[in-house]
Amino acid sequence: MVGRREKGGGVEFSFGEDRQRVNVPDAEALLEAVRARQRAGDGFALATINLDHLVKLRGSERFREAYAAQDLVVADGHPIVWLSRLAGRKVSLVPGSDMVLPLAEVAAQEGVGVGLVGSTDETLAAAGAEMVSLIPGLKIVARIAPPMGFDADGQGAEDVFAGLEASGAGLVFLALGAPKQEILAANGRARLPGVGFASIGAGLDFLAGSQKRAPAWIRAIVMEWAWRLFSDPRRLGPRYAKCFAILPGHMWRAIWARFRR
Repeated sequence: MVGRREKGGGVEFSFGEDRQRVNVPDAEALLEAVRARQRAGDGFALATINLDHLVKLRGSERFREAYAAQDLVVADGHPIVWLSRLAGRKVSLVPGSDMVLPLAEVAAQEGVGVGLVGSTDETLAAAGAEMVSLIPGLKIVARIAPPMGFDADGQGAEDVFAGLEASGAGLVFLALGAPKQEILAANGRARLPGVGFASIGAGLDFLAGSQKRAPAWIRAIVMEWAWRLFSDPRRLGPRYAKCFAILPGHMWRAIWARFRR
């Protein structure tokens, strides 16, 4: 495990001997932790755990290793919030895509340059322009779109780190999807210990307008998953089926954890 882990938070998820806990309870605590680390010159790796991650964690030892190196873990998905509360540990929903602008605003206030990694050159340019227009003083110092077939454990990752190091970026948003972004963050945590790596999925695509997010009213009634499913059923149908399949087991373990406490 690399870096200093935060304490507290939500339910613990177990995968044999590997364990993972939501250790940051809400958005306010996350921003406070990131600000404190930036002022101290400490880097971090931030993961936003959801049901899809739990499915992938069950089947990938490499992904579990990468998650063990994450300093900050928040609940990105209502099922994670509900499981935590079943276990008697209250956490709030902190979607990674919702935290891009607040985290970038902290970076701007602390004079920290921001790097964007993932997606395409066009998306990064559009997302960066949108961020700069919304956040006074924000400096986007690196935009890196890795090629198709990018290996987060290979030479391509070293090329990304070299570019980030040369740019002087102190906060890097990774929009590569799981598990690639979390693996890259874990490697970056060791390679560039003073840099913060935030895995935010489609957050940059939403800002750039290259992907459309569910309307606010759909998110408010906790139906964003259904909106996404009907938008792309062939791709997301099997994924969501696997997510729903693991819920009963995690619910039982959360309830058992509450009674043990």
